[in-house]
Amino acid sequence: MTDIEEVVDEGTEHKTWKGKLWSVIKIVLIIAITGGLLYWVFSKVPFQKIKYRLTHADRAWLIAAIGSYGVSVLFSSWRLLSFFKSIHLRLDWRFNLRLYFLGLCYNVLLPGGIGGDGYKIYLLHKRYKLPTKKVFWAILFDRLSGLWAIGAIVVALIVLIPNFPIHLGIPLSIFLVGSAIYYIVAVKFFKEYTHNFFSAHGKAIGVQTMQLVTIICLLLAQDYTGKFAPYLLSFLFSSLAAIIPFSLGGGGVRDALFLTVSKQFNLAQDMAVYLSFGFYLISIIVALAGIYFVLKPASLEKGLPPVEEN
Repeated sequence: MTDIEEVVDEGTEHKTWKGKLWSVIKIVLIIAITGGLLYWVFSKVPFQKIKYRLTHADRAWLIAAIGSYGVSVLFSSWRLLSFFKSIHLRLDWRFNLRLYFLGLCYNVLLPGGIGGDGYKIYLLHKRYKLPTKKVFWAILFDRLSGLWAIGAIVVALIVLIPNFPIHLGIPLSIFLVGSAIYYIVAVKFFKEYTHNFFSAHGKAIGVQTMQLVTIICLLLAQDYTGKFAPYLLSFLFSSLAAIIPFSLGGGGVRDALFLTVSKQFNLAQDMAVYLSFGFYLISIIVALAGIYFVLKPASLEKGLPPVEEN
């Protein structure tokens, strides 16, 4: 059972001894999987090479990379707010942004990468008295919009890679048909969550675009002058690691996927691992900004108007 399901199904009830045992086992598994995958990655590409690239990278471009990722977080928070508005959950944008950073921090501190979502569901249910499953579906659609955006940009990048092994028509057809099915199912069975459907998915494109800018900044920090598209495409495929619950914020899984996919484009392996590991470190740095709200939870609602009826 995931953290989200525990919140949805159990609310604030205490876990049974079986639940506590599974939580311990899950943490051990997550640490083992993340550690094992990182060990495999660094057995293929010595860590000293990655350390050298990181320590000798252009500082200005590294700062730009951190800033670009920070902007992607702002887009992510804005996107989630669109889905909350669809269910008439009128959050103050400041509260939503603070809660988003708090969730990112929990995703880093709590193994599994989904603890932040579980906390958001619990807190919003407690504050606004909305059914937990209603908030859960809003957050799930937020994640689905991110996957859709990855698919859209992947198709766009394939156009920039003339020697791509698959004809453009195949991924384009899959994307268009998948998008149509996705929209039809959403409108037919989850109509309430589609009131801001197109604007939210436009913001999802903004999220992924800024994350690609982060990768470009990391490449420029190495004085890279080659083609960006193959590295960006490899990164997008590795971004699927973010949805895998058994990893520490995608760590290890993202690096292994990035390394594996980059081989198909004959890319420099140490550059590929530098990009994935560097992106992971940046995501942790930005997420830890939310630790302020972990230590001072009362500051979440500082300066906000009283809760209104939703």
